[in-house]
Formats: sequence, structure tokens, C-alpha cells
Amino acid sequence: MELFDTHCHLDVEEFDADRDEVLTAARAAGVAELLVPAVQRATWPALLRLCAADAQLHPALGLHPVYLHRHEPDDIAALAAQVARTRPVAIGEIGLDWFVPDLDRDQQQRLLEGQLEIAQAFDLPVVLHVRKAHDAMLNTLRRYRLNGGFCHAFNGSLAQADRYLDMGFHLGFGGMLTFERSNHLRRLAVALPLDAIVLETDAPDMTVASHQHQRNSPAYLPEVLSALASLRGLPEDEIARETTATSRRVLHL
Repeated sequence: MELFDTHCHLDVEEFDADRDEVLTAARAAGVAELLVPAVQRATWPALLRLCAADAQLHPALGLHPVYLHRHEPDDIAALAAQVARTRPVAIGEIGLDWFVPDLDRDQQQRLLEGQLEIAQAFDLPVVLHVRKAHDAMLNTLRRYRLNGGFCHAFNGSLAQADRYLDMGFHLGFGGMLTFERSNHLRRLAVALPLDAIVLETDAPDMTVASHQHQRNSPAYLPEVLSALASLRGLPEDEIARETTATSRRVLHL
């Protein structure tokens, strides 16, 4: 049984002390492949080196809205040049975050649009970060011809989910699904078609219930699988097979 973690920040400093051990544990747990999305320009070189050393680690390059204060005016041009040189499998993590206070929404919008133009130009899928801004995101996506992608940590409405699916996007479910109190998320996980769903950890963040308040790990992805299988009343191997195939298909692997 092979799993695909579609959102794991394996490159960040939280894993510097034991990255190899974390990856070994993930592989032992059945996590065969991981998508590693960038959050700022300064991290691109190390992320690319990490993925170049392991064929089962796949890079996405982007500029995260939460790090707006770290981005420079020429970062969009730098992203386009980097994508042309290295051809990552996706553009990400990009998006809109209307949850964090004092993040300028107009600047976020411009940053998002610049990166969507790059995704369109290079015909690459995108990895979306969206909090409290799904309608704004969906209205923006309508203006581009995109090659689909993932809406990471989706927690919108079923109607919004349907709009993402109509645009060729798939929805990421992670550690929050393992918490019994996540009633809305659990209802979504049952209501959506299985081929709309991909699995993720967002490690080192958004950990599973059994490791609450601890660093998240890609090795915990089977717990997300188990929660989804239990909610849908399906065998784990069926969900693993379907979500892994979907992940690879979206990323053209």
C-alpha cells in the first residue's frame, strides 16, 4: 500500500536535525512519494537540492501569502526564471489568506495573480493556500487557463468544493480529519467523490490527533488514511490506491 503526501514542508528547519530519519519513518509507514512546496524565494535552492537527491520527492516553487513581508518586488520574475531552469512539478504554495490580521489583501491578490500567470505560461498545476477567501480565490481562478492542482487543507463549503472540482482542482485532507470535533470537515470528506480527494500532512504543522501539540510528520499520513476510510466505510487499501493515483495524475508523474 503506497501513499502520496501531497503537502509536506520537509525542507524547513524543523526537520534539519533528523530529516533523514523522518523520511525513513515515512517510507516505513507506506508514504512512497511527497510533494514539497516552497513558501519563499530564499528556500528554493535547498528545496530543489533536497528533491534532486531523491526521485520520490517532488518540488513545487512559489511565494506563500503569509510571508508577504519577506517577498521582494522582483520575486515574481525570479520565480519565472527559476521555473524555466528547473521545471518543478507545480507552482506553490500560493494563495490568499484573509485569516491572518494585517496581511494586505491587495498585495496578496497581486502576488497570487503573478504566480497564476506563471503557472498558466508553463502549463503547471498549482498548490493553493486559502483561508477565509474561497470565493475570492474561485473568482480569480476563473480568469486563468490552469492545469488544475490542489486546494490544500480545504475547509470550505460543499458548493465551493464543487466549483474547485469544476476547474480541475482536487482537495487536500490532512490531520484535522483525525479529530472527532472536525464535524464540518468530516461531512465534506464523506460527501465529496473519492476521486476529488488527496491526502496530505502539512508537516511540520497541522498534526494528527494522536500527536496533538507535537511536530507533525509525513509518517503520520496513514492516520489520515485510516480516518477517511472509517468515515467512508471503505477499505484503506482502496482509498490509498485511489488517492495516490489521483495525486500522480494531477502532477503528471
